[in-house]
Amino acid sequence: MPQKQKVNVKIGDSVTVISGFHKNETGEVLKINRKNGKIIVKGINFKFKHVKPTTENEIGEIKQFEAPLHHSNVKLNLKKVL
Repeated sequence: MPQKQKVNVKIGDSVTVISGFHKNETGEVLKINRKNGKIIVKGINFKFKHVKPTTENEIGEIKQFEAPLHHSNVKLNLKKVL
């Protein structure tokens, strides 16, 4: 049975991407999947899905969505209040 991974961020936290194509970009955590250790960050790592029409009346479309990142590729933004 797969173990849940410890993720050091919570939903709503501000994080910075530390590796990969979106390095040094910041965003807010929207979802956390502890089963595979991935998180979804708002405005980062967009992917596209081409959807074919299912009936004759529909038209095809390209859907854009945020793909998950591994939690080890982000760090928590800490802002100290003095």
